[in-house]
Formats: sequence, C-alpha cells, structure tokens
Amino acid sequence: MWKILQVPCVPCVVTAYFPRLFVHLLFQVFFSTEEMPEEVDTFWKECQEEHGLATSPNRFAVQTLKSLLCLLQCEDVVVAMECRCGWDTLLCVDTCHYAVGLLAREISSVSIPSCSRILRYLLWLLSTQEPHWDLPALAFFVEVLECLDLSEHDAERVLQIFSRYLQNECKERRRLVLKALLKLTDDPLMTKKMWSLTESLVELLQDADGETVKITVMVLSFIVMDKDTPIPSLISLQLAEALVLLFDHDNWQVQLLSIWLFRTLMTLPLEKKRKALKTPVCHSLLALFFHCRDGNRRVAEASQETLLCAIKFLKKRDLEKLVKKEKLWIFANCLLKKDKSRVAKHLRWALRYLESPQESLREAAIRFMGIAGKHLKGQQQELQLICRALKEMAYDMSLSVSCLASQTLHVLSGGDRARHSTLENLQDRLHRVWKRWPRLSGLGWLLCWSSAKS
Repeated sequence: MWKILQVPCVPCVVTAYFPRLFVHLLFQVFFSTEEMPEEVDTFWKECQEEHGLATSPNRFAVQTLKSLLCLLQCEDVVVAMECRCGWDTLLCVDTCHYAVGLLAREISSVSIPSCSRILRYLLWLLSTQEPHWDLPALAFFVEVLECLDLSEHDAERVLQIFSRYLQNECKERRRLVLKALLKLTDDPLMTKKMWSLTESLVELLQDADGETVKITVMVLSFIVMDKDTPIPSLISLQLAEALVLLFDHDNWQVQLLSIWLFRTLMTLPLEKKRKALKTPVCHSLLALFFHCRDGNRRVAEASQETLLCAIKFLKKRDLEKLVKKEKLWIFANCLLKKDKSRVAKHLRWALRYLESPQESLREAAIRFMGIAGKHLKGQQQELQLICRALKEMAYDMSLSVSCLASQTLHVLSGGDRARHSTLENLQDRLHRVWKRWPRLSGLGWLLCWSSAKS
C-alpha cells in the first residue's frame, strides 16, 4: 500500500476505497502498537533490512496513513496532527483513542464528505461486528457524528450500537457513548428515539465515576423534557428513586442537575402520576431540607425551590407556608410531628450528614437530631443511637459543631447523664492537642522563662 501511494499516478480505486483504506490503516496502527507476536517481530526485522523500512510496524503504518491523507489533499490534517503531537499520541495504547478523536476533528474541518464516508463505513463495522479495536472506532465515530446525515434506519442502528456500549464494563467506552448521546439531543428525532435507552441510563446513575453520572443526568434531562406523552410509571419511579440518592453526591454539579431533573419530573405528565411518585417525593423531603443549608449557594437555592415543589406535589398546605416563609426548622419539627411512624427512618437518614465535609450540614444534622429526639419517646434504641453519634461529634474539628453536639447531648441525656459539659469538652480537646504536641508545651515554658528572666 505504501509503495502504491508513492507512484506519480495513483489508481482511482484508491480514492474510491478511501474510507476502508483509512480505517484499516488506522487500526493497523492500533494492532501493531497493542501487541506484536514474536514471529511477526522477527519477520518485520527482515523486511527492514531488505527494504529499508521505518523502525517499527506501527510507525510504518502511520507513515502510510499520512501518505494516504496527502493523496486526498489533506496535508493540513497531517501538519495539524504533527503540531499537536497527535501521531506520537497515536502510538501509545493508553492514549490512542484520544489521538483518533483529534484526527477525526481535523479531518472534519478539512473535508466533511470524506469524514461522512468514513463514518458510514464505521457504522457498518460497529453494527455488524464486535471488534477489539472498538474503542478507537468509537472515538472517531463519536467525535464527528454530526457529519452523518442520519436516516430513520441509520438512527436505529446508531442507538443499537450505543445501547450495547452503555452496558460495557469499560469506563471510556461508556463515556464516549454518553458524549455522543448528549450531542444527539440537538436532533428532535434522535431525542425521541433515545427513550428506548432510558432504562440503561437510569442504571448508570449508580456508576462510581462522577463524570459519567453527570453526563447521564444531562442526557436524561433532555429525554424527559422532550417527552410529550405520559411517562410510564415504572420508569418515573426508578428515575425518581435514583435521583434522590444523587442529592448527596460528592460532585456539586451532579447534585444540582439531579435536583433540577427531580423537580422537572414532578411537573411532567406521568401515568398514574401521584401514585407512582408519592413515595420517592416523600423520601426527598429530608434530603432537600438539609441541602437548603448547603455551602454551595446554587445547590441551596435549587433545594429550597424543589422542596417547595415537592410539598405542593404532596398537597401539604401547612408545610408549604413554612417553606415559603423560610421557617425551615419549624418545618422539620412539623414534618416529624405529622409522620411519627417515620421518625426513626428520618433519623437514620440524617446520620449521613454528620460525615459531611461541610460544617453547615453537620450542624444541621445535629440540630435535627435534637428535634427528632423529642419525638422518640419509648424508643430507647433510637435514642441511644443519637447519643452515641453526638458523643463522637463532641470531638469534631469545628468548635461550633462540637459545642452544639455537647449541648444537644446534654439536653437529650437529661442534663446530669451527659458525659461532658461544653466547658469540660473544650478542656478535654485542648488537653489532647497539648499531649499530641509535647514540643509546643516545652517551647511555651522556654518562652515564659525567657520573658521572666528579661
């Protein structure tokens, strides 16, 4: 192939078969970079000596690929890849798909028709085979998917491919597909067809990778908002339950997006709407209440707006007035008072906020426990759970949190049974810090002695 490309007059068949030649040369780079059997390596060394070829098979494949691009008057692509170290990046298994994505963007900027022809060939390959080079194939396909004028049949094939890779164990493959779906939400036809992927997308909301979850919530938001017919109750229930758990996600963007989507879900036409969503909406109240005190202003505002929407959804007029007037602690007390059967569950949910890195959320959790304790008459096991948690929080790094925990513990324990008063707790903490840093005590003595002597 390389020798054919060097002759002055290249056969027209090379131009006609450009998409196939390009794809297979590209993946020859991948094959020869990923694994080189010993017998092939021996054979290649003999070829090098006889023909004076490049130093390695993958570099020789890159050289041939460059010649093919130059033949089609894509010299700018070759130069751009060189300037961005793209060819070297292509020669590493771990970064190969990034380089393929860059190559796809450069080709699309020079020749949309060529890019479209490559995409159609890749679409055929990915829908008929399960090749082990699918990661770089997906990288190219996803990067320039807009170049493909999708027919009804093409759209179905694309979504079948994506459905398969959404369930793939490889994080990079899932991310690439999600990135493509996000791009396709600009197409109303594709957005409607994406509804078939909803179940797989909801499952991805439990993924450990924050970026994957964030893009998944964004894709689901576009799908749900575009739905002009009632959403099936089972899907709405699964989605709502998954979103409530994301309110406490480590990534604030995931929190914000999930809160927004949850609010949207309560306003859309659903099959058996109230019955389907009543349980997850009830579960959401406490999480939204806590995040009204979130350190991130945008999360706090979104939480308060969604809390109000949830209360309206549940038709709790008295609670609605309290939230509107921002009397949130009275709201919390009323919530516990109205639903005494769930006080213990609310309490256990609140425990998770004691581990929050945000001081405001830890304080809110302690105050909530103080209120909950008043509604736990006769539930000794739950009271003991609160007291154990508060004893641990009495040693919190934040002085305001530790003092609040000690005071709450003192009240719930009946005063005389409290382990430490606020003052004793502070003395105990200072004593432990003093013991931990003996040099500081010695230094303090020397400084005092030095001052007295002078």
